[in-house]
Amino acid sequence: MTYLTDLLIAGELRPGRGGPRDVENPADESVLAQVNDADEQDVEEAVGAASRAWRAWARTPEPERAAALRRLADLLAEHREELAEILVAEVGKPVVEAEAEIGGTIGFTSHAASLLETRTDEIRYTGNRNEEIWTRRRPYGVVAAIIPWNFPSALVTRKLAPALAAGNAVVLKADEKTPLSALAIARIVAGSDLFPPGLVNVLTGAGESVGRALVRSSATDLVTMTGSSAAGKAILADAADQVKPVSLELGGKAPFIVMPDADLDLAVRDAVASRHMNCGQVCIANERTFVHESLYQSFVERYVDAVSNLVVADPRDRATQIGPKVSGAELDKTLDSLQRSVSAGAKVLVGGSRLGGHGYEKGHWFAPTVVGDVTDAMPVMSEELFGPVTPVTVFDEWDEVAARANATRYGLSAYVYTSDLSVAMAASRDLSFGEVYINRIGPEEVNGFHAGFHESGLGGDDGAHGLDGYFRKQTVYMRY
Repeated sequence: MTYLTDLLIAGELRPGRGGPRDVENPADESVLAQVNDADEQDVEEAVGAASRAWRAWARTPEPERAAALRRLADLLAEHREELAEILVAEVGKPVVEAEAEIGGTIGFTSHAASLLETRTDEIRYTGNRNEEIWTRRRPYGVVAAIIPWNFPSALVTRKLAPALAAGNAVVLKADEKTPLSALAIARIVAGSDLFPPGLVNVLTGAGESVGRALVRSSATDLVTMTGSSAAGKAILADAADQVKPVSLELGGKAPFIVMPDADLDLAVRDAVASRHMNCGQVCIANERTFVHESLYQSFVERYVDAVSNLVVADPRDRATQIGPKVSGAELDKTLDSLQRSVSAGAKVLVGGSRLGGHGYEKGHWFAPTVVGDVTDAMPVMSEELFGPVTPVTVFDEWDEVAARANATRYGLSAYVYTSDLSVAMAASRDLSFGEVYINRIGPEEVNGFHAGFHESGLGGDDGAHGLDGYFRKQTVYMRY
């Protein structure tokens, strides 16, 4: 397959002016393509083009903007197989998961059109006759969108579609590890003639250079970013000088709580699925498994058995359940957290190392791992693992486990398995997380609202609330 490596700047597809960067296939460490990063001049040109394009787009009637997004969704669907193939190659994502992600890529686009078609502004009244208060939603202007490597296709349209629906222009920076998905979408956008030149710009490059230039630019009006908490803090600091609005979806350390009345088969199945999707590289993944003492032994036995039978293999194979980690550096981070926990007394129940031997000679392969005898202070229980490692611990009663679940700087997602409605209601009240799932796992739905508490973020994505984040609110006092 030939991969598209041009950036989209001011309506033109062309190489970046920055240095070349190899894009690696994490399954075998081969070089898929070489992409020239953007430099500061590219950033300036993209932002300048967006600044010139957005006002005319904002004046375009909303039904026309919605129709353009629906047509874009159709075009993405026509390229479904190609986009999935790119995901498999650059992320190492199993093909079944890659196909599901492309479904999300399309779904975010069409759903933004639906939201635009049904949104309303507000009219209030004062105590004066012949006077109204209008609360109107106005686009920000130029949106700087920064996405990570773990969902490099779906996160493009998760940011792009609602921003365009709201009447903004977008300069999107793809992650330098996995730029090919975003660049393929850029080519589809450029060839569609659906949007004015310069309305959509797609760049690649490091966050420290290209991302920072976008955030610091006086011509970007809103920053929306998905990534690590450390990167989010850096963006907040860079945006503070201009008091620039920022929306951040950051890291997570989701608790997965199994109550004594839980459906054990369902809990085991979902805990395995939540932990191992995309090789554990998901911000809402099950990162800490808490099991009631009455079920602990049975749960652990079943969980270890299920993990031992997961198929870790070539991500192009439809039978594969887990592919490689995205890079050697990411594998090393997960392994380091595990090794420090084992040194502190944790016990590896299965896995616990890199995979080697036949089929794993090249690539960044990690054995699915279960860890017992953990304490809440150990790295596997306190640091975001972002890999196929499951620490399992025991608890006695709800108040205890709720307090332990909340004892983290993160607050993105939490899972509770119970057949007791009062416990389910307590979970929605007591757990300090932006998303609480009862007897089900993610991924989140397009018509929900994906947002984190604490160091997991500000603002959020998806649904009507997500679209609302791409509008400024303007109050008009109208006397007539």
